[in-house]
Amino acid sequence: MPQYLISTYIPDDFDPSLVTEETVEAIHALNREMIAAGVRKFACGLSPKAVTIRSQADGEVVVTDGPYIEAKEYVGGLSILETENLEEVLAWMRKGAKALPGVVEVREIFFMPAPAES
Repeated sequence: MPQYLISTYIPDDFDPSLVTEETVEAIHALNREMIAAGVRKFACGLSPKAVTIRSQADGEVVVTDGPYIEAKEYVGGLSILETENLEEVLAWMRKGAKALPGVVEVREIFFMPAPAES
């Protein structure tokens, strides 16, 4: 079955202290429902703080604070769902969009197994 990466984007000025108990419970209820249905494989929230590691043409590696790209939104959480098809994952995320603040992006995960060793 295909797996999908669900990225939740929230505004740069998001204030977690303003999240209501009702919103928190709606998120937990959706997670419980997805677990019971066997589609949720992983879920977590992410800190807005990031460290970027970038390889340079000269072989040097540069480490900097902050996300790689300046943006008005950042990935605030992610989940991995395993469903029969894209339509099913979109049905789950329509439910999620009612509970989660921000924008939700869905991407299929492409898995390329390592070649067999000879």
